[in-house]
Amino acid sequence: MVLEGFFNAIFGSLIDYDPLIALLVISFILTLVTTLAYKYLTDQEKIKLLKAEIKEIQNDIKKFKDDPQKMMELQKQSFQKGFVDMMKHQFKPLLFTMIPIFIIFSWLRTTYASKGVLIPLVNFELFGTYLISAIIFSMILRKILKVH
Repeated sequence: MVLEGFFNAIFGSLIDYDPLIALLVISFILTLVTTLAYKYLTDQEKIKLLKAEIKEIQNDIKKFKDDPQKMMELQKQSFQKGFVDMMKHQFKPLLFTMIPIFIIFSWLRTTYASKGVLIPLVNFELFGTYLISAIIFSMILRKILKVH
């Protein structure tokens, strides 16, 4: 791997010292980079507006629960705004962050496997531990950085 020396220089001693702490640090850094990418590569005002519209449509769905035709129409609108329109805005940062994450995960898998390390957090392996910590970090960072 081309960047193996780079990642080993930055995180190698941390993994040798404590693999769990190293993974949490890496998870935080990746989550921070991803969150910043979403914040600056998306139109936050438009996403905020879309979320407000979706919430309004969901409230309307509750009002029309006795009218199946109107409810289906509102659910279609909700899907259009929530999935299709939102995905358009989130695709650019996804492309921007996906390749670096794959590279780092490739390095992590190789590094942890070569050291014979299993992460002792709730008996999860590497990806499970990363996923749990990334979700927690993401919730915190999105609140702090006001990312919609």
